[in-house]
Amino acid sequence: MPRGQEPLLSQHRPSSDRSDDRSMEEEDALLTGQKQEPRKQGWAFWREIGLFAWAVIATALVIILAVLYQHQQQTSSPQPSGGDWKNGRPTGKRNLIFMVSDGMGPTSLSLTRSFRQTVTGLPIDDVLVLDQHLIGSSRTRSSSSLITDSAAGATAFSCGQKSYNGAISVLPNRDPCGTVLEAAKRAGYLTGLVVTTRMTDATPACFAAHVNTRGEEDKIAEQEVGEHPLGRVLDLMLGGGRCHFLPNTTDGSCRDDDVDVVGLAKKKGFNYVSDRKGFDGLNFGTGVKLPLLGLFADTDIPYEVDRRNMDDVYPSLDEMARTALTALHDATEDSDKGFFLMVEGSRIDHAGHGNDPVAQVHEVLAYDKAFSSVLDFLKRDDVEGVLVGTSDHETGGLAAARQLHDAYPEYHWFPSVLANASHSAENLAYQLRDHIAGKHISPLDTGIRTPPRSPDSSDSHSPSSSSDSKELKQYIRNLLSTGLGISDATEKEITRLADTSDPWPASYLFADMISRRAQVGWTTHGHSAVDVNIYASDPGQAKPLRGNHENTEIGQFMAEYLDLDGELKAVTKELKEGADAGAGWMGRGLDDEKVGNRGDHYEGDFKKRGLMDCGCVGGTGVEGHVH
Repeated sequence: MPRGQEPLLSQHRPSSDRSDDRSMEEEDALLTGQKQEPRKQGWAFWREIGLFAWAVIATALVIILAVLYQHQQQTSSPQPSGGDWKNGRPTGKRNLIFMVSDGMGPTSLSLTRSFRQTVTGLPIDDVLVLDQHLIGSSRTRSSSSLITDSAAGATAFSCGQKSYNGAISVLPNRDPCGTVLEAAKRAGYLTGLVVTTRMTDATPACFAAHVNTRGEEDKIAEQEVGEHPLGRVLDLMLGGGRCHFLPNTTDGSCRDDDVDVVGLAKKKGFNYVSDRKGFDGLNFGTGVKLPLLGLFADTDIPYEVDRRNMDDVYPSLDEMARTALTALHDATEDSDKGFFLMVEGSRIDHAGHGNDPVAQVHEVLAYDKAFSSVLDFLKRDDVEGVLVGTSDHETGGLAAARQLHDAYPEYHWFPSVLANASHSAENLAYQLRDHIAGKHISPLDTGIRTPPRSPDSSDSHSPSSSSDSKELKQYIRNLLSTGLGISDATEKEITRLADTSDPWPASYLFADMISRRAQVGWTTHGHSAVDVNIYASDPGQAKPLRGNHENTEIGQFMAEYLDLDGELKAVTKELKEGADAGAGWMGRGLDDEKVGNRGDHYEGDFKKRGLMDCGCVGGTGVEGHVH
């Protein structure tokens, strides 16, 4: 073999005199069959054994510690600084803010996120505050249907139990169930409700009232101020719905009787404010004296897209939430108990019912802003606290897509179309109604400042005999241009808006026009069965709600977080005793059929339902498209 080209193995084989001697001894043993005495091992050998053993032990310890750490993370929440924690929840003073985005489904977030990015020139990775706090999803069915209403949905939150559509914290057997708010009050917490609908609407009602059907808003108003077996359970209320608190002898009342609920509230110690001036006097909470009743609209506070043009009349959801937080914080500063506050972005739901994408994105943005303010409060506050948010259901069957023609659809939706709109479809319908009635307001005037009691059925457009068809059509064109940014309306669309015999309300027609141009789809003017999102300020503190859950689990989590098991049992017992006494305080009874499970069989509805029989005014959309 040429010099310098030894085999590779020989190049790397260790060689020493000792190794040669050892090899010779081993070879002699094999040839002679004589056993060789073991060689005594030196320090180097035992050092290697010790290092190997230590490595094995250290590795095992690391594995054991890792397993223990993972187990701890899975079975308990992290313990924020500043409080005593046990079994994953605080044992000392704490606050809980529960936020409800009524009617907001997952697509509402997609729609609003893209809208915001488009109108403000943000990059595609910019997200809403809500997006950063998503921890799970909620299944929403009620005891009577696969599709819940807000009453059954909010009862699941307030009582932690399923009930029938229309139930206000009443179970299917018509027994009242104690709510987390009532139990919190019994335990020494202060309590509050902030909404943008009527204070007597289903969601707020479920936390402080008990009636067999949600339509009993007059009784709900009475119970919310303390005409109730438990007495007064609310320390703060901010929202709309003044008409149910005023006697029917008063302008602006919608009660069926002459009961003065505002007067009852004052007798029970409530301070009362009813307009923007009164709200401003609260100084964002530092000027509040509890208990407080603040009602700032006859019915619902206008959609945010319209309210921003009437800021001198109505406070925003964010302003009311911040005021409530400060007021409740200051009032509990010297107490060993904190507070429970429910904040609802109520009119996301109404935008879905109206299939109005313009109102929808502005309502979600307003809710996102209030959510951010609550997060800021929790960061500043030295008291342990958690924010949990979810929706009672999705409304409208919203889709960020729409097929307009028989041909295969193009993959588009256009947020910029929504950006051109300055008013909601509801507001434009009020303006059209008033113009036809002879008021002839200008297209950009805000029209009627207080929305009617129902957002979907009060905007029928009946022209006076003096209305000129040509003038009316020109007015509608101007209204579409200035209010929705639509300049390409067809003659068929204009004629339909001017046609007083059309069974659809004008608000539906306006909403459909902009939805079609933005290519936003809707499947219903009602609710859907889609799972809705769950949000939290801290996924560790709300760990039991991570993943997919029944909506009742959200109510159960809130009761556990505030440690209200005993109080819930006590208030439920007291309420049932009051119901058994037969005082009639829970309103009219219901047939069993009303509360039964009718959500699991088909009855051929498509054959028997006509245009006016669906319960949502109309059944067929513009140009034959089914809604």
